[in-house]
Amino acid sequence: MVFLRGVLAISRLRSRVVKQSSLSNSVRWLQTQGASELDLKSQLQEIIPEQQDRLKKLKSQHGTVPVGNITVDMVLGGMRGMTGLLWETSLLDAEEGIRFRGMSIPECQKVLPAAQSGEEPLPEGLLWLLLTGKVPSKEQVNALSKELAHRATVPDYVYKAINALPLSAHPMTQFASGVMALQVESEFQKAYEEGVVHKSKYWEPTFEDALNLIARVPVVASYVYRRMFKDGSIIPLDDSLDYGANFSHMLGFDSPQMKELMRLYITIHSDHEGGNVSAHAGHLVGSALSDPYLSFAAALNGLAGPLHGLANQEVLLWIKSVVAECGENISKEHLKDYVWKTLNSGKVVPGYGHGVLRKTDPRYVCQREFALKHLPDDPLFQLVSKLYEVVPPILTELGKVKNPWPNVDAHSGVLLNYYGLTEAKYYTVLFGVSRSLGICSQLIWDRALGLPLERPKSVNMDWLDKFMSLSR
Repeated sequence: MVFLRGVLAISRLRSRVVKQSSLSNSVRWLQTQGASELDLKSQLQEIIPEQQDRLKKLKSQHGTVPVGNITVDMVLGGMRGMTGLLWETSLLDAEEGIRFRGMSIPECQKVLPAAQSGEEPLPEGLLWLLLTGKVPSKEQVNALSKELAHRATVPDYVYKAINALPLSAHPMTQFASGVMALQVESEFQKAYEEGVVHKSKYWEPTFEDALNLIARVPVVASYVYRRMFKDGSIIPLDDSLDYGANFSHMLGFDSPQMKELMRLYITIHSDHEGGNVSAHAGHLVGSALSDPYLSFAAALNGLAGPLHGLANQEVLLWIKSVVAECGENISKEHLKDYVWKTLNSGKVVPGYGHGVLRKTDPRYVCQREFALKHLPDDPLFQLVSKLYEVVPPILTELGKVKNPWPNVDAHSGVLLNYYGLTEAKYYTVLFGVSRSLGICSQLIWDRALGLPLERPKSVNMDWLDKFMSLSR
């Protein structure tokens, strides 16, 4: 019953979101671009001045208006709930989940162009949306796909930098090292050192770096995978394929369904507003005018933490531990016992809960829908479905969890495992490739809007004690 209530709640939420969107975002459907306007950079050149003026007006007219109160709990609790960062590309609502430029995941699935042989949105379309706030045409997406393929050349020294590491190095260590090696060709760094670009135009070399980086990270990531798990046999990029399909192909997976899954995976993992560790790390480092390569490498190092992107690895490993100890056809009662055993040992159930969300993650829901369509009889998917029924009531009973519902990590590993990508240690690299779209898009807007160096004030406990005594 808990499971059914969760599904019904998501259905009602989607219905409400679609109704709201048809009213508040009706203009958005008129913003679909014409086929003749194929150049992404020229689109930004038209949009940026308007947004620069908008920011100036916000600062001049409302700069002193408070947007919230800061409590001691926020200072001591990782700044959770503290509003203090501008992030244009997406916004996370505790009840609705993520919206990319105002659009929910179901809306993106409905209106963003798909591959000719598929149904899931092409990541290139989402990238266009994140950067411009507008729904692209199929022709624009095709043009962007070709541009990214053209930019995807990786210098040999990048591979040599990765090869200098032992095969035992974690995939994220190898991936981040490859991204750092790519930095040698930074257009922003060259322009800044030569002093040839006015700060109002910093966004232009940042744009070049960002698109080059987005284009090249699947090549670097697939090299890491093939080096570690496939005896180093490398599969070259196929410039006839779209971004997601090409990544799947270079990894060694050419089934149409795996290519569809990769398109969906990259799209839904691309951005999750600016307060999460990887997004914030990228923005923070970028605020020092570090180029996109340095900024994104910092983001990857944050993503590699077990409390952030590494969680998707932990979920599949935990699910497989359930199967190893209890079998694939475990009953719900035995599954409850295993969950309690995990919790009583001082561990968490990976894939459940979220720092902001208070409902089932819409990214989980769309992956579940993909599984129901393509692999409904897979034993691990059926186990994930049982966990959806079993875990939330237990976490609610425990009373310490604000959100007992599954997040995006609770499902992705099972889908990847089904199509043959079974190496759980690699999953965070997939997350990293996806996150390049959101972080790089925002970095372009950071430079376009002239956002300043991030420098919040820190205090110590003596200061807090003194402040509290004076406040009484």
